[in-house]
Parts: sequence; structure tokens; C-alpha cells
Amino acid sequence: MKSFRTEIENPIVEKDIVELEKKIRQFKEGNIDEEKFRSLRLARGVYGQRQAGVQMIRIKLPYGKVTSNQLLRIADVSDEYSRGRLHITTRQDIQIHYVDLERTPELWAQLEKDEVTLREACGNTVRNVTASETAGIDVNEPFDVSPYAQGVFEYFLRNPIGQEMGRKFKVSFSSSDEDTGLSYMHDLGFIAKIQGGKRGFKVMIGGGLGSQPRHADELYDFLTTDKIIPIMEGVIRVFDRYGERKSRAKARMKFLLKDIGLDGFKTLLEAEQKAIPHQSYPINFENYPKSIAVEVETPEVNIEDKEAFEQWKSTNLVPQKQEGYVAIGIKVLLGDFYTDKARELAKLVQEYAAGEIRLSLRQNILIPYVKEELLPFFYQELKKMGFAEAGYNKALDITACPGTDTCNLGIASSTGIADELERVIKSEYPQYINNPDVVIKISGCMNACGQHTMAHIGFQGMSIRTKDKLVAPALQVLLGGGNFGNGHGRFADKVAKIPSKRGPQALRLILDDFEAHGNGASFTDYYVEKGEHYFYDFLKPLTEVDNLTQDDFIDWGNDEKYKQEIGIGECAGVIVDLVATLFLESQERIENAQEAIAEEKWAASIYYAYQSIVNSAKALLTAEKVKTNTHASIVKDFDELYVASGKIAIDGGFEDLALQLNKNEPSEAFAKNYLEDAKMVLERLEAYRKLELEHA
Repeated sequence: MKSFRTEIENPIVEKDIVELEKKIRQFKEGNIDEEKFRSLRLARGVYGQRQAGVQMIRIKLPYGKVTSNQLLRIADVSDEYSRGRLHITTRQDIQIHYVDLERTPELWAQLEKDEVTLREACGNTVRNVTASETAGIDVNEPFDVSPYAQGVFEYFLRNPIGQEMGRKFKVSFSSSDEDTGLSYMHDLGFIAKIQGGKRGFKVMIGGGLGSQPRHADELYDFLTTDKIIPIMEGVIRVFDRYGERKSRAKARMKFLLKDIGLDGFKTLLEAEQKAIPHQSYPINFENYPKSIAVEVETPEVNIEDKEAFEQWKSTNLVPQKQEGYVAIGIKVLLGDFYTDKARELAKLVQEYAAGEIRLSLRQNILIPYVKEELLPFFYQELKKMGFAEAGYNKALDITACPGTDTCNLGIASSTGIADELERVIKSEYPQYINNPDVVIKISGCMNACGQHTMAHIGFQGMSIRTKDKLVAPALQVLLGGGNFGNGHGRFADKVAKIPSKRGPQALRLILDDFEAHGNGASFTDYYVEKGEHYFYDFLKPLTEVDNLTQDDFIDWGNDEKYKQEIGIGECAGVIVDLVATLFLESQERIENAQEAIAEEKWAASIYYAYQSIVNSAKALLTAEKVKTNTHASIVKDFDELYVASGKIAIDGGFEDLALQLNKNEPSEAFAKNYLEDAKMVLERLEAYRKLELEHA
């Protein structure tokens, strides 16, 4: 497992991969706490899978852009370390399943040969920065948001302020007021604007999906582009300190905004400004690499089924602002495709387009920079790959998470029911192949990875119990969600809970009623006009559970009787003293801070020292079984229980010492002094713990 080290040119990346290898070994030997190991590997894109002994690897692909070389590399890695299947997510990532944990460092090293990373694809980090897949070619965009999404990705990758938050943090960029980046459901959402001749963004904050969706608030109606990174850094610092850490159900930005309000959040944000190293952070968009289509002769093509070709052109072409070019949308069923097709696609775009693809938020692929005269040729080639199905981003194009196929949290099948619903639409409602105004999304549980809560028609996997206490797979039917543009949207209402096998009948009833009574309105307007009770009334017969058949107890895509269960645990390992692990982690942060000082990265060093100080306090509070829900509460409670009581001497109090980081500018002098404070805190707290154990 060590041969990969000689192949990595970037020393920072090499250190990261070597660290993962080291932690895997420590975990296997029982020398590191399972929870801490989980946190570390998740931040490296290594995620536990429902099946025992294997991992899901998530590849982080900023704003979904993938070059031909990168796609070829990903295909090679999937063949070598997995089963040759790739899965596109609703955050423009690619996932590879069934990977041996011990092979993940070398897998990562192989990906890095083409600058593809796993870093912070999972875990309590800044997740993949998503954007409109049409960024750079959008006919309505005021400017290309790609350089800004790339700038945010680069600035926060490995940035200490976003490594160990209470939960994940999601960011999006929308090219235009159409808000195809879905700003209203993100922790931070940016919508491109021009004001007074200057580039900038409308900024939305505190949105989210899950079991309690929340519409984002408007933080700024216009923020110049040089301010987006400083503001985001302040937002993350506030979230890191005041966000919930114990209760995962409340550990997202949306709950912090709900608790303290937008004005309260702005007050905390203002208090962080002195500590932020850059008050202005211009992003050089002019040096962002331009996409250039290759010059090729147009191959002669004879299209046999001209009707199918015209149908494909009517649904799968996206206008492009560059004259003479269009983008081609590829509908990828459930986001799953295989490496043989990936290689063919990579070579096609390399030889006849701009050598890149974009992954979409609806789990599809977009090929930009296709010359209009090459459309017959592309259609022919894509058809050979099975990539020429009509209905890109239309009603037929159903989004679904992996559900119970591979996910630990899946309650019911999402891919199986999605397959069946697409079959129903194709055979019974062919007019919806051309309909872009009905969006159907499916998630296997309440976490909404399939984004069902913002769909026009959504389904959420769950279970249902009969009077005889028999359990069957079920679907929550949600209706009326929609994206209205410019940061405005509506979340779907929960209308009815039905046995899963009745999902197709529910879809038929909904579409039949829409056809009969929609009167040309959008689906969302039709839903709002009729009201939730109207839909519940005609879906109610499907909710009955007294008449279930044997088939109702078998989930979609399965042969065996349904059994509700959370998947097998991620990894088994020896649990060691959590307090000792926390102290060990504090020492590691001090080492990180020392390295940052050596590199003259004062702000990074200060934040590592802060993490060490808070982590050391958390260790003693954990030993006393005191709640450690937020960094702010840890600092306050430790001050009261240990310092104010005289158990541990810290001049000036612990709270004042810990929170120096937002009272001082990130200078060299302060970074070095604060590091000494962190060392002192760790030394005194470890000594206290040692005495405690000796007298226990």
C-alpha cells in the first residue's frame, strides 16, 4: 500500500493520503476511536456502505466539470478498485461503490494524477461547490460563475475553519435569475448579478432540505465578487462556533438561523470580521481557462430514424450563447453508468467538442461546445452508447438517490420505484417526455438526497405498519414544490402515505387529474389552487393498509419480503478511551498550527490553535459527561466548571483566552502567542486528567 507515495507530485496531497493510510492502520489496530476515525475518513471521501466490509468513495468535482482525461482516470480507477459502475449524485459528484477500505489511499493517489480529489467530499466539511451546469454557456447569464465556484473550492479546501464543523456545509452558484443552482435550499447560495456595471451576487443563507426543509433568507441583495470569500469565511466561523454538534437532527445552518434569527446571525458575523485574513479577495476570472472546441471536419452521417432524431433534438439540446454551438443533454437513468461508456464518451468529447462534460444537479451529463453541424454525428455516436434517450430534464427524467441499494440510511427502495415510474410515463403518458414543467424526485429516506422535498411530485421512502404489526415498504407522497427563480421557491407538502407498490397508481391519479383540471397552469400553481386536502381526498383510498397483498410486502427491485432496517454498521473496531483520543487530537492540531506558522499562514495557525484549545476543554467535559453541543457552550461551561471554580488556573479566564481569535487580526505575533496558549492549555488539562485517574 506504500508504492503510491512515489507517484504523487503534490506534497500536500501526499501528506493527506499518507495520513489516511496511517489512520486506517491505527484504527485496524484498535488505537484510534471509531468515531474519530469515521470523521477523518469521511473528510477524505470514504463513506461506509450498507454492505459489510466495503466503502463508497465520493469524488469531489467542483461545479460538475470533468475533463476527458479526468473521466478516463475515474473509469480506470473504478475498474481497478471497484466494479466498473459510476454514480452521478445530485451534488455533481461521482460515487464509486464496493471499495476495500485499505485500498482507498492508493485509489486516491491514482485519481490525483489528473487532479481529482476525494478531500472533503463527505463529512462535516464544506462539501462540493455546485453550480448551474450551463455556467459559461447560459444564454441568460450576466457572467460565467465558474471562476467564482472554482475560487471558493480552492480557498476552502483543507482550510482549517471548515474541517470539523457540527455538520456539513453546502454552497451553490446560479448562473442567472432562473436560479438553476437552487440557492434557496443551500447553506449559502449565490445568484449572479450585475449592478452599476459591477459583477456580484445575491446571497441566500440558511436553506436546507431533510425532514424539516427551510427556505433560505436573503443575506445580501448584492455583494461584489471580491467579498464572497471573506463573507463565506465569516459565515463558516460563526457556524463552527455556535452550530449544534451533538444532535445531528439540529446540526445544520438552517437550525442556527431559526434559533437566533437573521439579525442575530448578522451580529455574530460582524463580530468575526477582525479575524478574517482577507477583507477583499478578488478572483481573477480573466485567467480562468476558456473552453475551446476542436476544429474537425463534419463526418457524413445517415440518420435512419429521422423522427427519433427530431424528438431527441426537441428535448435534449440546450441553447448556448456562443454562436454556432449547442450543448447536448444526456439523460442518465438514476445517475448510473458504466466505465466502458464513460471511456467512449470521454474520447468523443475530446475529439469532437471541448474535451469536457458537466454533471448536472439532476444526475445527468451535459456536453458543451458541440458544433450545430455535428449534431447528427453526435446523435449517432451517443445512440451507440445508449445515451440518446429523449427527455433530458423533462418529466420523464426522474431523480433518485441510491436508497436501500447501498446507503446505510435507506428505508425503502428509491431506484426500483423510479424505474417503474419512468416505465409508466413512457408507456402511458408519452406527452410528458417533452414536458419540462413536471419534476419528479425520489429519496430513500427523510434526508432528501434525492431532493424530493423541492419537487413538483416527490416520493420519500419509509415503512408502514398494519394492525397485525406487519411492516411493508411505503412512500410518502409530496406535492407542490417548485423553483420560482431569483432565490425563491416552495417546498412540497406531505399529502399521503401509501404502500410502495401503489406508487405507480398514485402517479397515474395525479397526472390524470392534472390533465383534466390543470387548465394550462404550471403544476405548482395547479397544486396551490386546488389545495392539499383536494389531493389527499383522491389519494386516500391508496393509504388503506387492511387490504395489503403479499406483493405489497416486497419492495421494488427485490424478491424477498421487506424488512425495515438500517444497513450494517460502517466499520467494526476496538473502542478506545475517547478522552485520550480528544487529547491526542489536540496535540495534532498544535502540530498543524506549528506547520502553518512555518509556512507563514498566520490565520490557519490561529484556527488550528483554537481547535486544540476547544478540543482539550471538550476532553475534560466529556469525562464528566457534560454536554458538549457547541463550541460556544464548551468554552462557557469549561470556564465555569474548571477555571472559575479554581480547579485549573488560567489567568484571565478560559473564555477570554479561547476567544482571542476573533478579537485580534491574524498577525504573526498573535499566531505565535496563541499557539503558546494552546500548548499551555493542553499541558495543564492533560496533567489534571492524569491526577484524576491516579486518584480515581
